[in-house]
Amino acid sequence: MSGKDHFLVTGRISRDFRRNSDNNSRWGTDLMLLPESQNLTFLTIERSPTSHNEFAIPYPTYFHPTSAVEIRQWQDKIKLTNRTVLFSFAGAQRPSRNYKGLVRTQVIQQCKNSSTTCRFLDCDVKANICDDPISLTKHLESSVFCLQPPGDSLTRRSVFDSILAGCIPVFFSQGSAYKQYIWHIPNNSSEYSVYIPFKKLRNGGKNKIEEILRRIPNEKVVGMRENVIRLVPKIVYTKQNRRHKQDEETLEDAFDIAVKGMIKRIEATRRESQD
Repeated sequence: MSGKDHFLVTGRISRDFRRNSDNNSRWGTDLMLLPESQNLTFLTIERSPTSHNEFAIPYPTYFHPTSAVEIRQWQDKIKLTNRTVLFSFAGAQRPSRNYKGLVRTQVIQQCKNSSTTCRFLDCDVKANICDDPISLTKHLESSVFCLQPPGDSLTRRSVFDSILAGCIPVFFSQGSAYKQYIWHIPNNSSEYSVYIPFKKLRNGGKNKIEEILRRIPNEKVVGMRENVIRLVPKIVYTKQNRRHKQDEETLEDAFDIAVKGMIKRIEATRRESQD
């Protein structure tokens, strides 16, 4: 099949493997641009929207359960978490004037404007907290909604940290999740997340985010949180327990779903080649 039944997992975003070798870049490679790579399938934490042979898989989080029991216990825990603020953001400022930098600037400013309902964890000032799994998780668990503007690229690991914390993600770009993780998150995005286009964010006033989130009925919020919590098994990478009992419940994790997606893709390619 000329390599079409092979796949490769990368630990960085797609852009880092699409560097033109002529631009004297000091980092990254042109691996995905090579003719020899065009029949391979790449699994990466962020795919290029124009690529035909890339599929995005979740960023690894801090939580690597060893059994379905641990996952169920975690889900039960975050269902009962007391969420004291409406929304929050954990991240650092991006001074860039491009789209991603402008979105993040707006998000931070609006969070500061809504200081009684939004909690801003500034990772420029409190980097030690942002790098501490327990402190970061507590920050996310305290919030009903977690703001997820683009970072250095369209995607962020924080998307999966927030899902793990049972916090409803708020996106400002379709490319941050909806067009990325098609194997791992459902198509009905409004059932587990909020989408605020940048135009609405920029032209809607200094408290637009708060206004939008406050308008969502409580029963809708409860249902969205339940759907977020249901996603937890699909976005974590479990640490296999060798003492697993045959009669114990098993759940598909992010790895299982990625492999299943690849098998389906290879089988479809094989059928096409035989027709």
